[in-house]
Amino acid sequence: MLGIDEAKRIVELAIAHSKADQTEVLILAEESNLTRFANSGIHQNVSERNVDIRVRAVLGKRVGVASTNVLTPSAIRAVVEDACSISRLQEENPDFVSLPEPAPIKPTNAYVERTAKSSAMDRARMVGVICKKAVEKGMSAAGSLTTATKEIAVANSLGIFGYHPSTTAEITVVIAGQDSTGYANALSTDVSDIDVEKVAQEALDKALRSRNPILLEPGEYEVVLEEYATSDIVDFLAQTGLNALALQEGRSFVVGKLGQRILDPSISIWDDGLDPATLPMPFDYEGVPKRKVDLIDKGVAVGVTYDSYTAKRAGKESTGHALPAPNTEGPIPINVFLKPGAATKEEMVKQTRRGIWVTRFWYTRTVHPLTVVVTGMTRDGTFLIENGEITRAVKNFRFTQGYLDALNNVQMLGRSTKLQRNWFGASRVPALKIGKWNFTSVTEY
Repeated sequence: MLGIDEAKRIVELAIAHSKADQTEVLILAEESNLTRFANSGIHQNVSERNVDIRVRAVLGKRVGVASTNVLTPSAIRAVVEDACSISRLQEENPDFVSLPEPAPIKPTNAYVERTAKSSAMDRARMVGVICKKAVEKGMSAAGSLTTATKEIAVANSLGIFGYHPSTTAEITVVIAGQDSTGYANALSTDVSDIDVEKVAQEALDKALRSRNPILLEPGEYEVVLEEYATSDIVDFLAQTGLNALALQEGRSFVVGKLGQRILDPSISIWDDGLDPATLPMPFDYEGVPKRKVDLIDKGVAVGVTYDSYTAKRAGKESTGHALPAPNTEGPIPINVFLKPGAATKEEMVKQTRRGIWVTRFWYTRTVHPLTVVVTGMTRDGTFLIENGEITRAVKNFRFTQGYLDALNNVQMLGRSTKLQRNWFGASRVPALKIGKWNFTSVTEY
């Protein structure tokens, strides 16, 4: 790890060398360790270290960004000069006002020593549990186990400085038979939180139950969505519409609807980077303190997330949701929560006359951002529910479904939640029972 002292030395050197009106320096350092397995055996162990230094130089209303992963003083000075040169070539942005001013940052703890020190042998032992379970049942295990240590440091010439170390551990498992697969995943800052026996058994049970799938006609069905599928819905809502840039550019589903009910009253969504139940982060990539932001409250659209640029453009304050510059996506919520309900998955199944159990979605893509219509496929554990019981495995479906429509047909919410990786952070969500889901065709597997 660089550590706070070395990070501070780098940013101070860069800012001191800059001749721009304003300068921002962002350091993204990571050591990632990956154990990948297939055919019930480890076939790859990879460790990677990298440091990305990004300099944002402001000259009037012109902004330029340059980056390097070389830490020598000459390389740092060179990347600052590059950022300044790039800014001179940019067109003026009339909406740009300033980089953010410093504000108190509330520390959060996301660094776990045992995760940082987890070895290849530790990961191999965990993977061994999964592979053994699969082989004992005549099946094959594949997937990956990653442990990572990250550091984020950000400073600007107006006085901001923030430093945040963190760790993550994530395991993804697919167990496969001749005509069946089962999936499970777990994510935490603490590798000891991952119950590898439980993860392996979850994937194995689905693989065993999904043998001999039948072909079912496409159409509209009730669905019980596991947390893996629910997270896809929440993530698409966050990316496509619950950020200020999408709102300001007129491509958000909340345009003209803030203060109105747009989803079922059972749905409440918020973003909170300070909550230890997610992958906590005390400040954004501009060094602005994070705050909890209510996005959907009992079905009503109540807010979006801001960075300093979109906030100044709207005459508001940043909510601490800037992504690394240059960023064309906007200040996307990255620590998203969907409020759980009171039901178990077993109760959801019992309340389903004829429907589909969906483990997860795969290869989902936006068809229409304003209505959040998405197309994709089911995968790794899709089952028919009849008269309150899971009866048969079915071949996977392709769907084209409005995610807003789905969240207006919610019938039950799970009482427990799982943490799932999203584009830049993580979402914590429950399972859902939805009254209507549009499956458009059947896949061949």
